[in-house]
Amino acid sequence: MTEQNNYLALESKIVDVLKTIFDPELPVNIYDLGLIYELKVDENKKVYIRMTLTSPNCPIADSLPQEVRDNIKSIEGVSDVEIDLTFDPPWSKEMISDAALLDMGLL
Repeated sequence: MTEQNNYLALESKIVDVLKTIFDPELPVNIYDLGLIYELKVDENKKVYIRMTLTSPNCPIADSLPQEVRDNIKSIEGVSDVEIDLTFDPPWSKEMISDAALLDMGLL
């Protein structure tokens, strides 16, 4: 497997794990909800995730980024995880994937 394929396989595993983490207020995983703004894996297999929350006043503002970090760090091959929590741009309903909208009966 080429190095590029290794990165793509690792990114795919990361996305799969992100899809197992759900927002407590909406029945949608954080990936399809549009809370993940950026995902990068460097040559040392350190993962960088830039993410947001549905609201700056979200009751899980402390625990959700930690849950993301812990779950991603548990993936075989991941050396470290950096979470960059941002509210710029602010999350909006337009960021929800079509698949999630369909699941929620909104599409």
